[in-house]
Amino acid sequence: MYPHHREREQPIFSARAHVFQIDPNTKRNWIPASKHAVTVSFFYDGNRNVYRIISVGGTKAIINCTITPSMTFTRTSQKFGQWADSRANTVYGLGFATEQQLHQFSERFKEVKEAARLAREKSQDKMELANTALSIAAPQDLSDELQSPPVMCVNGPEDKMFRSQSADITLSSEKERIKKMLSEGSICEMNLEAELFTLQDSNSKLVAALHEANNNVEQWKKQLVAYQDETERLRDQVADLEAHGGHGPSDTLKDELTRSLEELEALLKAKDEEIHILQNKKEEYHEMEQEREEAIHRLQEMEMRNLELERRVQNVEQNLSASLEERDRTESEVQRAIEILDVKIFDLNDLRQSLVKLIDK
Repeated sequence: MYPHHREREQPIFSARAHVFQIDPNTKRNWIPASKHAVTVSFFYDGNRNVYRIISVGGTKAIINCTITPSMTFTRTSQKFGQWADSRANTVYGLGFATEQQLHQFSERFKEVKEAARLAREKSQDKMELANTALSIAAPQDLSDELQSPPVMCVNGPEDKMFRSQSADITLSSEKERIKKMLSEGSICEMNLEAELFTLQDSNSKLVAALHEANNNVEQWKKQLVAYQDETERLRDQVADLEAHGGHGPSDTLKDELTRSLEELEALLKAKDEEIHILQNKKEEYHEMEQEREEAIHRLQEMEMRNLELERRVQNVEQNLSASLEERDRTESEVQRAIEILDVKIFDLNDLRQSLVKLIDK
């Protein structure tokens, strides 16, 4: 039916934009009317002296709006604008590629609205007659029965166009947050495992050093007993030499024996210090063993936390799958309703055009 009207209508201005319609249920969210950017044009009908905005996507009309002086085109963002059509009982939204295109469309909308106001003032009597005939035929009443109540307020920023995308983003963000928590838990678990392996390696080295030290202590104890026996023997020899006076060895031999005795005492002192150091290392070994047990306990707690996070991730994935199924089912129902409304709207437009022809005759 639209090619027939275009024979008598002249295009005034055209622009390409993404077309949206307000959700009739929420009155807040936008529903895309076209998958891609389409041509939106201003047309002038010289026979009826009216201005219209028409956009065709594929084989059906996306926008078929008669401009009235009461309409207002509102720019809600840098690249998005909207206006309400009370006859179609909906609100149209246009998303442009640039701010300049939006400005051009807005200015042309104002010019066309002013032209429509002047045309209405010049043909007021004829329009009143047409409105009377239309009210008798009551096509608008039929339209009111088929469509939802008039739109009162609209929010049209580009970041709130798709309700389904908002739900996907919310579910995806929750899932990403759980996965992040799980990855952080895995990193902590890996750090604890590395710390545990380090402690185990240090523990094995300390155990080997402790065994070696214990063996050395036993050897040193035997050497200490031998040195003590040798020291006692030398002391006895020195005492015997002192008792016999000049009959014994010379003073040089006594000095050598004294130096040997001092060296043995210094060696005994050094061995005592080494034994003390080994005892301190043994205490450090016990502390390392306690730290290893604490690390094992933390690792067990982290494993339990990871199990809990995995369970929460599974629950979120199940909820996400259910939400996606519900969204797909809702979209299919909305699409069927839109198709039915399109058919009804076209039927009403045909009826309206027929009435206009009868009035013109």
